[in-house]
Amino acid sequence: MEILEKAKENIRKEVINIENRTDLTDDQKVTRICTVFGTTCAAVAVQPIPFADIFILTPIQAYMGKKIADIRGFNISEAGAKEIFKEIAGLVGLGLLSQQLAIGAYKTVLPFFSGFTTIPLVFGLTYGMGKVMDYYFEKKIKGEKVDPEMLKKIFKKARAEGKQKSKENKKEIEKQKNNL
Repeated sequence: MEILEKAKENIRKEVINIENRTDLTDDQKVTRICTVFGTTCAAVAVQPIPFADIFILTPIQAYMGKKIADIRGFNISEAGAKEIFKEIAGLVGLGLLSQQLAIGAYKTVLPFFSGFTTIPLVFGLTYGMGKVMDYYFEKKIKGEKVDPEMLKKIFKKARAEGKQKSKENKKEIEKQKNNL
């Protein structure tokens, strides 16, 4: 899993101790985390590894959850982040399953569409999951109930926002793709 290690190293460089920065608000930190992880996951997703992406993307996205939890002051281990990620993914719906099926199809049956469709798809889903995890942690810290309908609304809105941001970050995604 050399690609996973390279991706994690890129992320570590970008986000190490972001929770301790005083020049950004917590909301700005979370948006930065969602953008950095969206970029990294999009760069990983276009690598020629058919149907293995779930084993690479899920740990990266779970680590994103850990960093968001750190920013919000929610104590969580990296292993716990994976469990929360799975719980939230189940609440949001089949978005992650469809992500994996689409990526696999683009790499095997429709490879000529891969770069055009995979990047916004994966960036948008990762960005959306980050925003959903942020909502989840904020509610948990306050001792409030997590509303599954609100999770879905946040995910849908953030996923669309993430797809747009993928276009703005296209050069960075290409750079990271080439570094992997």
